[in-house]
Amino acid sequence: MREGAEVVARARTGDESAWAELYADHAERLVVWLQHLHQLDAAVDAEDIAAEAWLTAARRIADFSGDGNDFAGWLFGIARNISRNRYRTTRSRGTAPLGPRGIEDLGGCIDDHAGTVVGDDLARRLVGVLPEREGQVIACIDVVGLDVAATSRALGLSPGTVRVAHHRGLRRLRRLLGRRSRSGSRPDPVADVTLRVTREM
Repeated sequence: MREGAEVVARARTGDESAWAELYADHAERLVVWLQHLHQLDAAVDAEDIAAEAWLTAARRIADFSGDGNDFAGWLFGIARNISRNRYRTTRSRGTAPLGPRGIEDLGGCIDDHAGTVVGDDLARRLVGVLPEREGQVIACIDVVGLDVAATSRALGLSPGTVRVAHHRGLRRLRRLLGRRSRSGSRPDPVADVTLRVTREM
């Protein structure tokens, strides 16, 4: 039996312990992956989108067939579609939600640098300046550990396209990081990397 197929089969019957196993296997990396998406709606937390994806998966599990790896790709694809729909809704409404920093500025609050420390995660920032397809593929494979088949299903791409995007993205990151390590100065990482990606695109 393919890996995880028995757990998925139990989940299809409504077995709560099977759902708990699937959640333990995929919940954390789903949230991490959502945080790396280019089009994550600023008004919606990644955890909210992940929760909606789990609910959708539970409602549609009868339509799913495959093993644990297939389930991961299917679940991530659901989350990607939810994220895109939220993004389109925000764009069509013409809203520009404020993040924590914007709310603090309006309210005259004292700066809390905890959010800045989290936002400065270099991996997220580097993936964020890659072309969208390359960034999403690297987030799937290298950040949260999906395989090529699951990434293909999550992003709606062929396995060959996934491999090419992965190769190009890693090559671009190696060039960017190599240049930064050879530089004697310490410029702002995002400004520096964004400039270089723009020049190479």
